[in-house]
Amino acid sequence: MRDLILFALAGFAASLVDGALGMGFGPTSSSILLGAGLAPAAVSASVNIAKVATGVVAAISHWRFRNIDKRLVLSLAIPGMVGAIAGVTILSNVDGKTLRPILALLLTVIGVRILFRFARPSAKSEAPESEDPDTMPPFNQRGVKLSALIGGVTNGMIGAWGPVVTPFLLHRGVKPRFAIGSVNTAEVAVASASVFSLIGSMGRGGLNPSVIIAMLVGGIIAAPVAAWLIRYIPPRPMGVAVAALLLLTNARELAAWGGLSKGPWVWAIYAGILAVVALAVLGSRFRRERLAPAGATPVADATSGA
Repeated sequence: MRDLILFALAGFAASLVDGALGMGFGPTSSSILLGAGLAPAAVSASVNIAKVATGVVAAISHWRFRNIDKRLVLSLAIPGMVGAIAGVTILSNVDGKTLRPILALLLTVIGVRILFRFARPSAKSEAPESEDPDTMPPFNQRGVKLSALIGGVTNGMIGAWGPVVTPFLLHRGVKPRFAIGSVNTAEVAVASASVFSLIGSMGRGGLNPSVIIAMLVGGIIAAPVAAWLIRYIPPRPMGVAVAALLLLTNARELAAWGGLSKGPWVWAIYAGILAVVALAVLGSRFRRERLAPAGATPVADATSGA
């Protein structure tokens, strides 16, 4: 019973983070299930089953709060499904331990880029504001389908869709609420493709229905809360939080790959990451104050980094 409560809390926390930041459900829940002794293929199947159900609730919630763009959802979902099938194929034929450090390094690089994008001072919004606040402004669409394809591959392998796609969209100038809402909505199709492919390759053996149900209960409760929350979080702190999540999530994997997973090294790495994030934020505030004209009101965070 205690384990089921733990899985339910994990589903709630993972869904809250995923709904508010557009990422985090897969890596968070996968770590817990792997620690509980489930096989990697069973973990991926369980996580994606939970993501389908919680994703439906999240998608409805984001639609209700007008956080999605239909064209962007289609641009993400179709190549994402193709990538998911490819990812499941890789998972079934290649040792995941060989791929995980490479993925962790890639996500760390993306995290650093997002951190400095949102931490740097900005005199004005990089994306033109729409007259309708519920209409997504134009953005640079180059590479969107490729990022969705790659995100689908990582989702099929380790349940990581948002950490690849959301930072890319933010980097392209998509407003955070539309990036997160559209990514969460497209994730339903991507996770569904992963589930069908995994069950087709491994069968139903190894799946634990009680674990999945516990995660579903916690995740479904958290989904509408997260969809409401992102309407009131300014883009700059949200972007910094996305970067910090990427860096912290992948630090342990890189530390283990470098032989630094024992002793105080891991905690020192975590402390170093938090220090870098804090310095970036403080440095950004200092530079904005220096660049602001005397007596002028600094540009609000809500108009920068979107």
